Amino acid sequence: MTPDRPSHRRRARFRGRRPLLTLLITAFLLVGVCAATGIAWDPFTAANGQARSAGTGPRIGEPWSAGPGPGASGSASPVPGESRSGEQTGETAPKAGPDTGAARPEGALPFDMPQPAALRSGNAGKKLVFAHYFTPYPLSLDNASADADYYTRNYLNPGGENGKHARYGGLLRDRPLPVPPKSGAWELANLQQEVRTARAAGLDGFTLDMLSLSGQNRDRATLLMEAARSVDPAFRIMLMPDMTSLKTDDPAVLADAVAELGKAPAAHRLADGRLVVSPFKAEQQKPDWWSRVMDVLQSRHGIRTALVPLFLEFDANNAAFAPISYGFSEWGSRSYVGQEGAAADVRRTHGMGKIWMQPVSVQDARPNQGIYDEAGNTATLRTTWTRAIEDGADWVQLTTWNDYSEGSQFAPSLHNGHAYLDLSSYYLTKFKTGAWPKIVRDTVYLTARTQFAGAGPTGGQSLVMALRRGSAPARDKVEVLSFLTGPASVRTAVGSAKGTYEAPAGLHSELLPLGPGTSSATVLRDGKPGAGVELPYPVDRTVEVQDLQYHAATSGRN
Repeated sequence: MTPDRPSHRRRARFRGRRPLLTLLITAFLLVGVCAATGIAWDPFTAANGQARSAGTGPRIGEPWSAGPGPGASGSASPVPGESRSGEQTGETAPKAGPDTGAARPEGALPFDMPQPAALRSGNAGKKLVFAHYFTPYPLSLDNASADADYYTRNYLNPGGENGKHARYGGLLRDRPLPVPPKSGAWELANLQQEVRTARAAGLDGFTLDMLSLSGQNRDRATLLMEAARSVDPAFRIMLMPDMTSLKTDDPAVLADAVAELGKAPAAHRLADGRLVVSPFKAEQQKPDWWSRVMDVLQSRHGIRTALVPLFLEFDANNAAFAPISYGFSEWGSRSYVGQEGAAADVRRTHGMGKIWMQPVSVQDARPNQGIYDEAGNTATLRTTWTRAIEDGADWVQLTTWNDYSEGSQFAPSLHNGHAYLDLSSYYLTKFKTGAWPKIVRDTVYLTARTQFAGAGPTGGQSLVMALRRGSAPARDKVEVLSFLTGPASVRTAVGSAKGTYEAPAGLHSELLPLGPGTSSATVLRDGKPGAGVELPYPVDRTVEVQDLQYHAATSGRN
């Protein structure tokens, strides 16, 4: 199952981490068993334009090949796949039970989340939020127990898949939250769970990365359409033919493939019935080629099309595509600096009378390409959401839902839990309703890396990541992001360094120097502890494998 698009995988740290991973997975699975039998038990509570800038490595979105294939190490390898990002689900960081995809538990967020109907009606319903779904990384690849499944054996393990990923320390550094094995149609059930998780976060749908014309990724795309329809008929799947991966130069072949998925009830259509098609790296083909695709869709399949090309080079291509396009998008920057350039893109697009789909990202770290962007803890997430809100974007695309090989996942993962998705719900509510939600409960988010940015791996990894050109400089910080109903003191610990600071009401980011050991933060009111969070992954000065993704935890899900 080797994706042949740019992947950014990484694997779990083995020095001093394997026992923790095994313990956490065991706990997740036990909770899942309890949930399946109706027992409520929680083992942990019992007793803020870079796609256009050149980089030091491959450009964001350029092809790469990786993933399980025939003959890979381990038993029962998944059927070969081929794409950009994969599937996922799961749930919060190690301090919560597995994600069932159900509604959020009460108190998980610092505000009361509006009901889906409120976010999908009136003006709010016109502001759409999608997440980029990458079929290579579903919640499970083989329906096996997470302590020995394909992710653990071959993607998180530097020696996995017969050592093909050893040069960069393993394909992935994080994975979907573990889910227990299921009987029956387990792949469909897992995809339904992902739809429920996205819907609970306020998302309107997924942009589906169409990586191939046949095979496992295509089969998952079909299943995702079915999953969306069965869970929520209003949940939309926007088709995104991946022009770095699809193996055809024949517009009729692509039109037929789009039509096959586009006839599904879940396919995203405008109110006038036009099927929305948003090709990734649309500039791979000329506008007249896309006109032929649209003509075949109309003449052969009776499908009228609204084209929303996603560019890697917006400035160079938007004028040529304007006559055939309903709107525009771009892949975007993965660092918090330089984001102000997006405002000019939105103004130009709106000046042409077209809609703009804004990319919102959290981070990007690609071991297999040897590049990363400095996300600045949650600075990139908060900044890209702010741009979407202030610049007047019409739609938003979270890039990505589950591309673990880029480290860009918003979906619940083992090392981030629901933290990034929960934070996005706060900004999503403002984006859709025009009003910031009222903070009704103290909630704290903690983010940090588990190693210093300059640390060199001591294991067999020979390809190490370097900053992409145009990124913010690397930094070694712990961030305490607080949402407070009123001013309060916050007590912190970063390893042996203890401290207290005064935080204002509302949203506040406090940066602390990264240090060895674990980090925690607790809100104090009248000297009494309230909301608190610990990031259970300790920081090491000596590391076996390079991991430059930020880990996250939230007090809302302890």
